[in-house]
Amino acid sequence: MDYILVLVIGLIAGTIGGVIGTGTSIMLVPVLVYAFGPKEAIPIMAVAAVLANAGRMVVWWRQTDWRACAVYSLTSIPAAALGARTLLALPSRVIDICIAVFMLLMIPIRHWLAARGLTLKLWHLAIFGAVLGYLTGIVASTGPASVPVFLAYGLTKGALLGTEATSSLAVYISKTITFQQLGALPWSVALNGVIAGSTLIAGAFIAKPFVLRFDPNTFRYVIDGLMLLAGLAMLWAALTT
Repeated sequence: MDYILVLVIGLIAGTIGGVIGTGTSIMLVPVLVYAFGPKEAIPIMAVAAVLANAGRMVVWWRQTDWRACAVYSLTSIPAAALGARTLLALPSRVIDICIAVFMLLMIPIRHWLAARGLTLKLWHLAIFGAVLGYLTGIVASTGPASVPVFLAYGLTKGALLGTEATSSLAVYISKTITFQQLGALPWSVALNGVIAGSTLIAGAFIAKPFVLRFDPNTFRYVIDGLMLLAGLAMLWAALTT
């Protein structure tokens, strides 16, 4: 029954994540904690995230901004490895608050930039890559924080989803390798990650027709609304737990 629950929620989470570029871990991690325990949930989610982002990368291969991926990954990959090694050194509550505040601030910042015809530059992606890569090594996911960064860079729809997924794929591979080197990723945990990740891949393909129907401006506002809800929910949970 635990595996059935993981597969069902994984398919739903993969489809939603395939539409908006994030949200899979927010939905799936609590189920993984329930099914396998908190100690194994983060490594399992790391493996599942590798497969989820690989699926999105394949779906949106032609729309991906490879230059943005390269610049973001250049700093985020080593930062993720460093974050994974300091996983237990920082309280997760502090990290959750920081990510929530960042998400909420990125909404007005993006609109402020758009109103003046400005976007983030490539060197900005390198800075954000280092910060978010490190945080991704510590927590289950920072997808809700990385999506508005690429949105502020000027990407939308398939280009946004493909670029964010490809960049995140590199980060999660770095994180997964670090877990394996630290002995936190035995074959049983890796197999559970593959099982969970397979449903996330399927969700990415299910989501593609819905994304293609989105008007770019509507897509941006949908992302804004979801970032607002996710940021407030994360902040509330961190402050009240």
